[in-house]
Amino acid sequence: MATPSEKMRMLRGKRTQAEVAKKLGISPSTYASYEQGVRKPKDSMKVKIADYYQRSVKFIFFSD
Repeated sequence: MATPSEKMRMLRGKRTQAEVAKKLGISPSTYASYEQGVRKPKDSMKVKIADYYQRSVKFIFFSD
């Protein structure tokens, strides 16, 4: 089972971390730390990330 960090990297595809961070209204370093698994996003940010990728919070952040 993929980790949330791995799922975020997969969903990002060819977009840069900076592009995604800008759309989410956070710094690129904050987004990078989510993808690296160094930090976990707050629940409100999990919703923004899920909305951006058009996936459910459950799909990205919780195992099935």
